[in-house]
Amino acid sequence: MSKSVTQSLASVAIALGISAGSVVLLPMSALGQTPAAASVRGLPDFTDLVDLVGPSVVNIRTLERAGASAQSGGPDEEMLDFFRRFGIPIPPGATPRTPRQTPDEEPRPRGVGSGFVLSADGYIMTNAHVVDGADELVVTLADKREFKARVIGADKRTDVAVVKIDANGLSPVKTGDVSRLRVGEWVMAIGSPFGLENTVTAGIVSAKQRDTGDYLPFIQTDVAINPGNSGGPLINMRGEVVGINSQIYSRSGGFQGISFAIPIDEAVRVSDELRANGKVTRGRIGVRIDQVSKDVAESLGLGQPKGALVRGVEPESPAAKAGVEPGDIILKFDGRTIDKSVDLPRLVGNTKPGTRSTLTVLRRGSQRDLNIVVAELVPEQPEARAEAPSPVPAPAGGAVQAMGLTLAELSAAEAKALSLRGGVRVMGAVGPSARAGVREGDIIMAVGNTEVSSARDVEAALAKSDKSRSITLLLRRGEWAQYAVVRPAR
Repeated sequence: MSKSVTQSLASVAIALGISAGSVVLLPMSALGQTPAAASVRGLPDFTDLVDLVGPSVVNIRTLERAGASAQSGGPDEEMLDFFRRFGIPIPPGATPRTPRQTPDEEPRPRGVGSGFVLSADGYIMTNAHVVDGADELVVTLADKREFKARVIGADKRTDVAVVKIDANGLSPVKTGDVSRLRVGEWVMAIGSPFGLENTVTAGIVSAKQRDTGDYLPFIQTDVAINPGNSGGPLINMRGEVVGINSQIYSRSGGFQGISFAIPIDEAVRVSDELRANGKVTRGRIGVRIDQVSKDVAESLGLGQPKGALVRGVEPESPAAKAGVEPGDIILKFDGRTIDKSVDLPRLVGNTKPGTRSTLTVLRRGSQRDLNIVVAELVPEQPEARAEAPSPVPAPAGGAVQAMGLTLAELSAAEAKALSLRGGVRVMGAVGPSARAGVREGDIIMAVGNTEVSSARDVEAALAKSDKSRSITLLLRRGEWAQYAVVRPAR
């Protein structure tokens, strides 16, 4: 270090009243350099949020009644607890002995969860899995008052439930606008992890619109969520509830940095219907769908993958009556674009049964609009399957052989049984077709954008195709349709 620099630092030290030998920490600007950041934001203070929202968060204990005859003979829970306290190994296979119960005995604890107050007159929101299978519910408020609760309604598809306690003057939460929620924004959770009531944890929004279910896009956070947090609120820095803590990603059963919350706007919509009707009514059109892969999108001229690939159409369903066919790609529902396949069940599910809607589908390279009447979603019924007769191989031309296919004609009876206008059965697939995923038993319904009803149709369509480009086969496999993209041999 030069003498002039040493003298300059000494002058600064004297001016600041620092003795020789002390360590001097100076901002970069003091040495004539620009700081990396003009200012540093302070960490958020959650104390006011806890005071604001804490009184609205509840603990929910679930109870179950024991059967009249329970197993006996094993060690009781007190003995197992003794083993645990003093580090004594528990005997292999030992389970707690359950004393014989009678219907008149008190219900036993079953589980614990969280919830939050929706209205001053005692309506509380939680997760459906928290209350599922419980014989009794006990709600504990923040002020330690306890109430027995009854389930107003629970919707397993969205994991939302509403329970009611006989109380008034409660403090309902304020709901926020999920569309304003930003990735990286601070959020807070209050709940009862492992039964520890009124536990506060915080973190940030890690992602939005995570597709972990058919009917809801979840909010992903790194807020510490553990068993018992389920049903509790996710709160933004304005003290508004933006989600219900519902799931965690874990290999151990505990928190590992990834948790998911149900968006509050979707949850409130479901809760309103549960309060009004005790259940949620959803629309259906009767299709089995899948994602559109990049290869299929490019081969069909879509460019980027979008829409929902129809793999199957239920007989006599709204989709069947509207003319939807396996292999169609649904691009829009009522004018709203289907970017991902999961968008379709959400849009259809939120549509009132009986509504007349429009489907825009891509079929054989062209778009068409189909009119459809949405029906009510009901539990699926198993379908009977007919045995197919042994197929007879059809003569193969050069293009079919080059593709590595062995084909058989589909009889009129087989086509009728499968609800097909035509098609050709695959008896064997090797080479390019096998690499594309074509299997024995598949039925080829179209080659490129050309429907086929015979092995001769397949030969003609393949012969006309550009041998230097991939070609798409529309297949029926079992009950469902799918595409196979066969690449040219190199």
